[in-house]
Amino acid sequence: MAKILDRLLLFIYSLSIGILSVIAILLLTGAVPFSLEFVDDNRFVIAAIVVSAVLFLLSIRLFYISVRQGRGTLHSIDQRTDYGDIQISVETIENLSYKAASRVRGIREVKTRIRITDSGLEIMVRAIVDGETSIPSLTEEVQKQVHDHVEEITGIPVSYVSVYIANLVQSPVMKSRVE
Repeated sequence: MAKILDRLLLFIYSLSIGILSVIAILLLTGAVPFSLEFVDDNRFVIAAIVVSAVLFLLSIRLFYISVRQGRGTLHSIDQRTDYGDIQISVETIENLSYKAASRVRGIREVKTRIRITDSGLEIMVRAIVDGETSIPSLTEEVQKQVHDHVEEITGIPVSYVSVYIANLVQSPVMKSRVE
């Protein structure tokens, strides 16, 4: 409800500023007969026209923002069951992916991102590893764990799990002291 009210106020504001700036431009340029005898300086008129033009451009941008639809990104995945509708947020699925990837031995830091496609979920996992475990076997284990865990918990098919190994954990270097 608040978003609708905000959009309505932005629409009214941008429309009124746009109309006022067009009127000001028309009056200052002389397109509409109006006496500007009280203004002696042409620099003031030019500055007022420039300010009115900038306000008009800003009002067009704000008007566009007020009437455009949402970005079209899905913030949740909707499922229908015999008992009613279920909505699972993308953030929930990202957290499930994070949880599954973090359980794999050798993984230190994880970030996940979800993309929704017609064939199912595409999950991208970015990880930092310890450097002690074979990376091919580690990534395969992460893919399997994330795939199985997300499908089991949500019931949504996972079509693809991509794993990107960003770096190794930097272990503290101990310098031996020789005397």
